[in-house]
Amino acid sequence: MTAPADVTAALQSKFPLATLRPSGDHPALNLPIAEVFAALKYLRDEFAYDFLVDVTAIDNGVDASPRFTAVWHVYSTTGHGYVRLAADCLKDEKPVAPSVVSLWATANWHEREAFDLMGIVFENHPDLRRILMWDGYPYHPLRKDFPLAGIQTPLPDIEVGELTGASVKPAPMMGGPFVASSGEMNMTDAEPSAKDESWNERSEKPATA
Repeated sequence: MTAPADVTAALQSKFPLATLRPSGDHPALNLPIAEVFAALKYLRDEFAYDFLVDVTAIDNGVDASPRFTAVWHVYSTTGHGYVRLAADCLKDEKPVAPSVVSLWATANWHEREAFDLMGIVFENHPDLRRILMWDGYPYHPLRKDFPLAGIQTPLPDIEVGELTGASVKPAPMMGGPFVASSGEMNMTDAEPSAKDESWNERSEKPATA
């Protein structure tokens, strides 16, 4: 078994540009995105990090540059240790990261989710399609400039949209921010609700809201 501290030191020795990343739980490092694939392969092959737990991304803010950071979580089922690697995407408008499907097949769905919700394009992914939203949906709902209530959008089936005149409307949970009532014992009453109650499913959203 290799202790996490040894893995961190080994990564920094093999990849000198790797820097420690503040973390409240497991060892984490920042790497140039060009070195991520090699670093993850190194973890898999040399330290038995055989389980890709997650691939996700961080939106650092609309005005930030680099705006997006891709994140990989790996775990060793024999060494029982986690490591997290993070890398800034080079492009803010069309962020790109390397696909690791060739290292862990399970990356296929993780990368599709990060692509769908954050707009990260994973190069060399074998089938990079949306996984939650429909093909052709023009937004990425986990980006920070996507409103909580959603955005009015034509129906996925244009023919149905034209026939009915309907569209996908913002969520009828008003404008947010969403808050929970602390101390409520009734779970229904404790469900988060929006502070802006000026509109709902029966009352159209005011133009100024």
